[in-house]
Amino acid sequence: MKYNFDEVVNRIGTASYKWDGVKFIFQDSDVLPMWVADMDFKIAKPITDAIRKRAEHEIYGYTVVPDSLVEATIDRLKRKYNWDVKPEWLVFTPGVVPALYTAVKTFASPGDSVLVQEPVYYPFFHAIRDNGAHVVSSDLKLVNGHYEIDFEDLEKKFLPKPGLTPTPARVRAMIMSNPHNPVGRVFNRKELEKIGEIVLRHGAVMISDEIHCEIVYKGHKHIPFATISKEFQENSITCMSASKTFNLAGLETSVIIIPNERIRARFIEAKGRILSTPNAFGLVAMEAAFRYGDEWLSQLLEYLEENINFLMDFVKKRIPNVKVIRPEGTYLAWLDFRELGLDEHELSEFLRKKAKVGLDDGYIFGESGKGFARLNFATPRVILEEGLRRIEKAVKEITGVF
Repeated sequence: MKYNFDEVVNRIGTASYKWDGVKFIFQDSDVLPMWVADMDFKIAKPITDAIRKRAEHEIYGYTVVPDSLVEATIDRLKRKYNWDVKPEWLVFTPGVVPALYTAVKTFASPGDSVLVQEPVYYPFFHAIRDNGAHVVSSDLKLVNGHYEIDFEDLEKKFLPKPGLTPTPARVRAMIMSNPHNPVGRVFNRKELEKIGEIVLRHGAVMISDEIHCEIVYKGHKHIPFATISKEFQENSITCMSASKTFNLAGLETSVIIIPNERIRARFIEAKGRILSTPNAFGLVAMEAAFRYGDEWLSQLLEYLEENINFLMDFVKKRIPNVKVIRPEGTYLAWLDFRELGLDEHELSEFLRKKAKVGLDDGYIFGESGKGFARLNFATPRVILEEGLRRIEKAVKEITGVF
């Protein structure tokens, strides 16, 4: 069937965190929300049908993962990535962020360190620090409008800290975001090989957050870290979900793939002390998405790519003081406002109070995010255009260039 992504769906009054939370989050009900990573589109009809069918049973108790969902997940991973996954490798959790907390708790003791690549999805910081560990970052480098990995720096972060009495780095794990949130990189095979070799060489575990793996644009291909080699597979935890791809974030259901039996046992033990069972409707929705969601997804990707082109063209022609890092994946655009000469707090106030748009402040993604902001373009084009017009008007008012 043909889906209409131009349809504007009124989400106000539905307890939407994105829309009903505007006044609380931005202290102004006139702000246009373009921040949190869910989409303003209706989901695929087969998913809605599956949820309705489950709702008709009228008992919503604690739920086990059905064999049919395990099969659907294995089939999808094989079809999408030629990855042969065994049923026992799959651990289902109520969301990727809780799984990250569990993974950090599993492998990092208080005082240890976990490595990330800033600017990066800010819950990574919470998952690390809330477990008593330290955040170590090997920042991505912005080179000619494209983010690159500083492999020399990445290696150094695993080495002992120099000094009169050198101290071990104690980096026990690395959390990688791929496709990367917020900068939109989809790391290629060569990059993943080099990252993995460094992680293995220093005895750390790779925790790979691949929640945006199916939102990838033309000319790019998502490669699960664990599929690069047998060694990588045995030294990794891969976090995936239907939530971002199929707009199911509120159903809080994810699948964590852990091939190594020892690592999996430790993860499951920690999980039992932290997490509840997955959402009953989330399990149903995930299976329907994996089995019957591709028609919707293919149309979504076309629409999102058109939104990217619209966004890039609009900003280049009408707001040249702002630069957009073209995303290779995700539906999140990383906007560079540094030419405006505002510090991170001034930029935040400018966007919320002057432009009346609710974006994610760049500085919350790490020190290297200062001067940037993250915009969610998974919305009907009329809303995207309205948001960009608001930014254009505000920028012209402070620069005096019309």
